[in-house]
Amino acid sequence: MTTPSTNKLAQDLNSGALSLALAEIAEDAARVILPFWRNGATVETKADDSPVTQADRAAEALILERLGAAYPGVQTVAEEAVAADGAPDAAEGWFWLIDPLDGTKGFIRGGEAFTVNIALIHDGYPVAGVVTAPATATTWRTDAPGGGALRRQFGNVQEGEAHAGAEWRPIRVRDRPQEGLALLSHSVTDEEAARLAARHGCSRWQGTDSSLKFCLIAEGRFDAYPRSGPTSEWDTAAGQAVLEAAGGRVLADDGQRLGYGKPRFLNGPFVAMGG
Repeated sequence: MTTPSTNKLAQDLNSGALSLALAEIAEDAARVILPFWRNGATVETKADDSPVTQADRAAEALILERLGAAYPGVQTVAEEAVAADGAPDAAEGWFWLIDPLDGTKGFIRGGEAFTVNIALIHDGYPVAGVVTAPATATTWRTDAPGGGALRRQFGNVQEGEAHAGAEWRPIRVRDRPQEGLALLSHSVTDEEAARLAARHGCSRWQGTDSSLKFCLIAEGRFDAYPRSGPTSEWDTAAGQAVLEAAGGRVLADDGQRLGYGKPRFLNGPFVAMGG
């Protein structure tokens, strides 16, 4: 169904204004998160035994408020809201997928590999996405459709100034080298990681947390991220948008492009790949 909000979404998507606005929101969410990092944030356990902190909730509240003000009435599927109230029964034609703090376990440990993720889905696939790493003040985003992917450091930019300051620099996946380098989740054993890496033509692998894996492949620093265990769609959508814009692919286990709006918004196995 077409509404004034979805008309504005489509217009802003095509002009490139949408991804800039999402970058501003994600970077402001990062500023909300950082005071909790390495500062004894209170940790609670959700029904699925995963952790949640005040930082997750505060960042999600900011993101939902800003998206709702800019694009009222567009469906939102956000991690903490789903944990509290359940997932929507079905996805709409346009909807947001939001993970306000991906990599919460690492965040609690004081690690740097945690991210803010906002993606726009249209007809089952990501069409815009932003990933921000608060600890390193780095943002990756899609440009207008066909415009590629971009990266910036925003550490010296003040709140509400995503359009100013450091330049956005284009990023691109690399051609697959003779000895590919894979990224794996820390949740897999070394034996499983080596098996998954080899299956996708990588002789070496490295473990890291969060959607940062998609962005490092998009930058041309790594070559593949195979995932055999379950993830939620908000874990992958923004990273997939950035990686695809940079020339990469994310394929489900049937060899088809990973899609969104699946039952309970859950992913099966997939592999993210560069060139």
